[in-house]
This record gives sequence, structure tokens and C-alpha cells, in this order.
Amino acid sequence: MVTKDDVLNALKKVADPHMGISIVDMGLIKNIEIDEENNVSFELIPTNPACMSVMGMAIGSKEAVKKIEGVKDVKVIVKGHMMEEELNNIINE
Repeated sequence: MVTKDDVLNALKKVADPHMGISIVDMGLIKNIEIDEENNVSFELIPTNPACMSVMGMAIGSKEAVKKIEGVKDVKVIVKGHMMEEELNNIINE
């Protein structure tokens, strides 16, 4: 079974490109959920509503979590961005 700690450890490898700090350490990851089939979802909250790096961080975080052994699927939900609907459609298509 995949755990929240597994997900957090994978996400610690993804850094905000402007700060050079892990998105976990920056507090950008919220509401990690793992279902019985090891489908993972979590929210990514950018530091500002017009963050131009959020797409890269979202894709990087999705790829990092996909590498965890046993993970079936990953959904990243961007919240608090002025284009969150469009970003979420692209990231999770």
C-alpha cells in the first residue's frame, strides 16, 4: 500500500524553480488522498495566483509520484491560480 509519507518523500524531490526549495517544504502540497487501488490525488497551491512555474511544478510532481512502486494513477489539482481550470484540464487529461 502506498502511504502519504511515500508521496511526500517523492514530492520533496520537486523544487520551486525560483526558490530552489522543495514544494513540500514550501507548504504548496495539500490534501493528499490515496484510495484502495493506490490512485493518488493531491492539491498544489502556487505561491501566487499568476505563478508562471505552476505547470512545470505540477507536471514534475505528477511524474515524481508516478515513480512510486504500486501507484496506479496520479491526479494533481492546482488551486488558487487564475487559470486553474485550464491547467487542471491539461495536467490531468
